[in-house]
Amino acid sequence: MTEAAAYASLFVSAFLSATLLPGTSEAAFALLLNEGIGAPLWLLIAAVTGNVLGSVVNWFLGRFFAEFRDRRWFPIKETHYDRAVHWFDRYGKWSLLLAWAPIIGDPLTIVAGMLRVPFWLFLILVSIGKLARYLFILQVALIWMG
Repeated sequence: MTEAAAYASLFVSAFLSATLLPGTSEAAFALLLNEGIGAPLWLLIAAVTGNVLGSVVNWFLGRFFAEFRDRRWFPIKETHYDRAVHWFDRYGKWSLLLAWAPIIGDPLTIVAGMLRVPFWLFLILVSIGKLARYLFILQVALIWMG
């Protein structure tokens, strides 16, 4: 695999992982680091950028399709929506720092759009949380590799 292909595939994996589609960006990131394919900094940039852009798609879904929430095709289940709204009620916009978390992360980003969280604030908080997660994975991988 070329470095360009590694960056592109990691970007796509991270993007899909941030949407409601399945993805395994953390495993892909760790594997590429372990195999020494690509520069760690560029892998980090690809992963964070793809993951944040996937969350941006979720924000736009929430922002512009909120009126269709009761439809069967809407990508977020009612229970996940209720849980995300609960997090917003309890912790406010700061809960977006957990946009990386399994189960609640993707619904949080959709709910942020539905509740009309300002885009600039959304982008900053989500980016901080996702960067912290990938930096943690990078640190663990570097320690593991020696």
